[in-house]
Amino acid sequence: MRASILIMFLTALVLSASSTSIQGYYRQPALHGDQVIFTAEGDLWKVEAEGGTAQRLTTHLESESYPSVSPDGQLLAFSAAYEGPTEIYLMPMEGGLPRRLTYDGDWARMVGWDLQDRVIYATRHFSTLPSTQLVVVDPETLDQTPLPLAQASDGSFDEKSGSFFFTRLSAQGSSTKRYKGGTAQNLWRFERGADEALSLTPDYKGISRHAMVWQSRVYFASDRDGTMNLWSMNYDGDDLRQHTHHAGWDILDPDLNEGRIVYQLGADLHLYDIRSDFDRRIPIRLLSDLDQMRERWVDEPMNHLSSAHINVDGGRVVTTNRGRVFVHPVKQGRRVELTREQGIRFRGARFLPESESLILLSDSSGEVEWWEFSAEGAATARQISKDGQVLRFGGIPSPDGKWIASWNQDQQLRLINVESGKSNLVAFAQDWGFEKPSWSPDSRFFAYGYGAKNGIGQLFVYDLAAKESFPITSDRFHSVSPAWSADGEWIYFLSNRHFRSIVYGPWGQAQPEPFLDNQTLIYAIALKDGLHFPFDPQDELWIDPETEDEEKKEIRIEIQREGLLTRLHQIPLEAGNYNRLSLKEGRLFWMSREAGQWRGGELLALDFGSEDVESKSIASGVDFYELSGDGSKLLLRKGDSLYVIETSAGENASLDDAQMDFSSWKFTVNPEEEWRQIFVESWRLMRDYFYDRNMHGVDWDAMLQKYLPLLDRVTTRLELSDLQKQMAGELSALHVYVGGGDHRNDAGDIDMASLGAVFRRDDSKNWRVATIYRSDPDLPEARSPLDRPGLDIREGDIISAINGVSMESVIHPGVLLRNQSGEQIRLKVKRGPRDEAKEFIVEAIPARREYGLRYEQWELERRERVEEAGGGDIGYVHLRAMGSD
Repeated sequence: MRASILIMFLTALVLSASSTSIQGYYRQPALHGDQVIFTAEGDLWKVEAEGGTAQRLTTHLESESYPSVSPDGQLLAFSAAYEGPTEIYLMPMEGGLPRRLTYDGDWARMVGWDLQDRVIYATRHFSTLPSTQLVVVDPETLDQTPLPLAQASDGSFDEKSGSFFFTRLSAQGSSTKRYKGGTAQNLWRFERGADEALSLTPDYKGISRHAMVWQSRVYFASDRDGTMNLWSMNYDGDDLRQHTHHAGWDILDPDLNEGRIVYQLGADLHLYDIRSDFDRRIPIRLLSDLDQMRERWVDEPMNHLSSAHINVDGGRVVTTNRGRVFVHPVKQGRRVELTREQGIRFRGARFLPESESLILLSDSSGEVEWWEFSAEGAATARQISKDGQVLRFGGIPSPDGKWIASWNQDQQLRLINVESGKSNLVAFAQDWGFEKPSWSPDSRFFAYGYGAKNGIGQLFVYDLAAKESFPITSDRFHSVSPAWSADGEWIYFLSNRHFRSIVYGPWGQAQPEPFLDNQTLIYAIALKDGLHFPFDPQDELWIDPETEDEEKKEIRIEIQREGLLTRLHQIPLEAGNYNRLSLKEGRLFWMSREAGQWRGGELLALDFGSEDVESKSIASGVDFYELSGDGSKLLLRKGDSLYVIETSAGENASLDDAQMDFSSWKFTVNPEEEWRQIFVESWRLMRDYFYDRNMHGVDWDAMLQKYLPLLDRVTTRLELSDLQKQMAGELSALHVYVGGGDHRNDAGDIDMASLGAVFRRDDSKNWRVATIYRSDPDLPEARSPLDRPGLDIREGDIISAINGVSMESVIHPGVLLRNQSGEQIRLKVKRGPRDEAKEFIVEAIPARREYGLRYEQWELERRERVEEAGGGDIGYVHLRAMGSD
């Protein structure tokens, strides 16, 4: 009776567990016998080949990837970034503490095992060019042996012949499908003792990869029928056979063991049995708390600030943070979360002038449209525009709040009626985007700019009544940043018209081009005849307009087009690198930056009517500023901080009491809703940005419907990226990359240091200097740490101790070089085992700089070969490699 009750209880427990388990997103499988290892939720899992509920093997916050099981089924090797760099780790198949196998300080991807049960991995650590090389590492001694195969990225050994079948070239980082270019992956065979490898797939220009050997045949993945499927051939590349016939879903990361191949297809794992020629999906369920899908708090919202704008009187600021909109009091008051929908992205929120409403861009309708919201966060939102077809970038409302001048990805500048939502085309820019529109005080005109046919920025004014534009500058000089005077009689702007090279001339050893710094000057154009330029000297005929008519009249602007371009005036200031001109009545503001300075410029001001025309520095380190609608306040952004000061502020204004307080501000995000929005937006951005309107013949709408169901399987941001890559790859275009996002990590980043050398263990287990990277002798600052003048360290020397720690007590020199970049390292070095050790102090460099050293040595060797071949003086000029710091 008790046994029956126990069985019923256990059965109920299993059923309960099964009902609460979930389908995940399964990737990078490995097979051994009846067990499959795969990645999901950034961890490694194990499941029976028949399917079932999987068991989690790892729990580290960093992601584990590319698992591979040892031939005896006892060990599991994989890639992980537990201490910063992605290295190779090893753990028992039944679980246990992972052990580090590599200390390269570089990217390392697990590949498989050789015939001596050593680990094979792909790395750029030993490559002299930006391509991978396969390296074998002994799990017991950590001895490393690079395979003598340039550009090999994966492969497997044949047990009988010892031949190695491998993929040449790395996979495209852009995940391009149906690629047939010069770096398409292809298969090769390298026989033991041979001088060179033999190409097995020279007849096909597309992709063939993941060579797997079984019973005298090579199994691999190839897109020969338009989709990545399983194929096989004999050892000579003949007798080609296709084994799977999936259409539209590529086979990813196949792994073969004992006549069966496991692989990823979409979000699932499949198992193909070679003997029976049978393919099936492996039904897998996860028992998980889905921790990475939990609602979480954004602790530092200002790290996600994408826009900030001030209201009319300067009392409130609206910010857009991580696609959400918030209205903040500058001092005391209530913070309003304007948009709570988390599956929608909001952009560029701004206050409507003379209103308690805001306009913003939202993709809630499926396209990016303009909406109106109450600044109090209480009223229902109203959709303004309804004709969106591509991404809208932003817009500027008119002073009366009736219009929005908006620009989009189709290089169109459109005028949108806030009440009706109707829009009309103002201008089309062929070369580059629009200069931000600037409205006249009476809302009858707005100034804007875009590149003329010669690429020079030209400024125009659009007349709302006449529904036409006319130029206010020529296309001879680049002009930007138009700003209207308060009375509407002048338009000030910036223009590059000062050309003085800081290079003496185009002569000399380096033959430099002219470098034109400080090109920009400030100009003003009178919109009608007879106006007195405020910065001209006064004379007896000049009458102060303030004494002429004390009564303030309603502004109604009239523009006299005839002779407009000739009524140009220059403010007598020195030229500089200026941008973002604006003005309030009686004062000009603009930004100044040094050449090459991208952030943190200087906010300058110039007062009208002063005897000396001289600018004042209001604040430094400013990334952005904006005037309030009434001209009384200035909003400044410095890094992730916002400040609001008076526009009348003097030189070097104090910001001590002007900083807005966001210290207590936090808000929540729902990852699942964000991921859906991110995925759909990535689809929409590909549609809007892709150079071919026909999308390479791909039904792009159908692609969204094809991939959307897999979103329900995504449980981490990394899995979302994988799904985005698969969808983006459908366009068969290069240079389409997916990256970034919030990924779970442990915040630990222990940098690997390098001594600019390769160390190898000899037969007596001594660590010797196998190679000291050489560099250009004329550039001593780029030398390897072991190649510095005054050091007597040679290739073949024994390193007996690092920082006082005997090398006999550690398994690898890298153990002692962790977190030592830039630090002094004390070495004990001797010529032979019985020689007396000498001590040296060297400074370690970051391991990532080794790429530069390897490249420089490769350049030296190339130069030497050219000279030995009779090339003579080849005019060698050292160019430091990217990544060499």
